[in-house]
Amino acid sequence: MKSRQTAVLLMLLGLFATQAMAVQNVYYRALSGGGSSCDTHTCGINARCTISEGRPVCSCLNLHMGDPLHRCERVECLINEDCIGSRVCSSNKCVDPCAYACGTNALCHTKGHVPVCTCPPGYTGNPSNKCIYDPEAPCKDPNPCGVNTKCEVINGVATCSCLPGYRGRPLEGCRHECDNDFDCPNHLHCSANFRCENPCLSQCGESAECDVVNHRAKCTCPKSWLGNPLISCRPECTHHSDCPAGKPACHYLKCVNPCDGVCGTHANCELQDITPVCSCPKDRTGDPFTFCRPFTDEDLCQPNPCGTNAECRPGHDNTGKKRPVCTCPHGYLGNALISCQRGECIQDSECPDNRACINFSCQNPCTGRECGLNASCSPRRHIAVCTCDDGYRGDALFACNPIESGSSRTAKYVGRYGRLCSTC
Repeated sequence: MKSRQTAVLLMLLGLFATQAMAVQNVYYRALSGGGSSCDTHTCGINARCTISEGRPVCSCLNLHMGDPLHRCERVECLINEDCIGSRVCSSNKCVDPCAYACGTNALCHTKGHVPVCTCPPGYTGNPSNKCIYDPEAPCKDPNPCGVNTKCEVINGVATCSCLPGYRGRPLEGCRHECDNDFDCPNHLHCSANFRCENPCLSQCGESAECDVVNHRAKCTCPKSWLGNPLISCRPECTHHSDCPAGKPACHYLKCVNPCDGVCGTHANCELQDITPVCSCPKDRTGDPFTFCRPFTDEDLCQPNPCGTNAECRPGHDNTGKKRPVCTCPHGYLGNALISCQRGECIQDSECPDNRACINFSCQNPCTGRECGLNASCSPRRHIAVCTCDDGYRGDALFACNPIESGSSRTAKYVGRYGRLCSTC
């Protein structure tokens, strides 16, 4: 009897040892990624690991310096391009290069990380060494004024003016504005005081329009106006009552149809008094001011008639009539006609270790139906884990048999819902 109990005990110890070795092997393979993977190599703080020619390589992150195997410290810059255009990189810091770049009294501005020195207005000299004040400097080197002009410095600013008897733009040069009509643009003529003037100033009647053709005035009444352009022109209308039925509105002194060109393609236009009202026909939809198009199934969901966070798609009711169908999107629960709220979870990782994401809710994965007879269920890593109860052994998914330590026979289990067999 004692020898048989010893044999059973040795068999159980062998089974447990086999399971322990299997678990140990799985754990070892999960940690061992091989020498060509970053998984088994840890770089320092603020460093990253990349694979080069099949081997892991540690390097500091951008804008960091130090030992990639231990720690990389962040710096402000490494090269000038790490700084804004008005700064340069010096000793890993963005500094103003103008601090000591230019001479006395010089101005400095930085462009593309390069300091540029210039003398301020009223100063001359080499801006890299020294700028010297000169009250006449604005009119020198070079003179900013054109020909037939004089340059005067007023309040430190060069001021150009035409010489007596000359006209024009002093910065470009001065001369008589004109000596004949051909010195003027086509829409002007040369007056007796040698100036290019508009010939329409005194030649056309009241409210008349004037165009200049080859330096001569051409007078006409505005379109739809009446009268003699050399004497006086009057408008087509001043009140709506002056207009006919086909053009009932007096708009800018002209009789018009307010619907002309107002509404979009395929749109209807109706007048309320003289106000145009645009609308799409019953068999069309869209913006009546741009384009009215035929209805489509997608229009059933525009605007979305469903509840908050719900999705709408075209569908049919029980009679086959088209209607919008509201549903909650993946990961959301609720009444799609009122409101859809995001569930507690979408995947297991959003739940505690002893809970699983079931129907978007963190629930116990052990429902009582996972394990076999004489087995217990415990939730771990978001799944149900079945184990035989104390004093039992076997397949916990199907059934666990009692361990008969005092019996000369070892019970044997047959089938998931079979019977205990001691003679099988």
